[in-house]
Amino acid sequence: MSLILMYLVVLILVAVVLFGVASVLFGRGEPLPPLPRGTTATMLPASGVTGADVEAVKFAQAIRGYKTGEVDWVLDRLGAELDQLRGELAAVRAAAGLPDPTAEQPFRSWVAEPPDPDAG
Repeated sequence: MSLILMYLVVLILVAVVLFGVASVLFGRGEPLPPLPRGTTATMLPASGVTGADVEAVKFAQAIRGYKTGEVDWVLDRLGAELDQLRGELAAVRAAAGLPDPTAEQPFRSWVAEPPDPDAG
């Protein structure tokens, strides 16, 4: 009986030591603070996301994370779908004679420009 008790105590000690080592190596796993509203951990435009934007998304590497190949595959599919839908929408708008809202608008500054010293 004492031999079984001794094995049990040694097993518990080994488990405690392994847990301690794993805690030191991998951290305590504190949760991250929430992101501010309207922001994302990855870089995407606020509107008008294109396939190129989706392809450029990069995720941080983590020990316990997603398989990179699967994430890349999903992003490739989403990017292709976005480009196809935007192309169809542009064709419909062109056929209806509607302006393209995604076309670049000239930048207009709301800041007053300094006076020209050469103007007299």
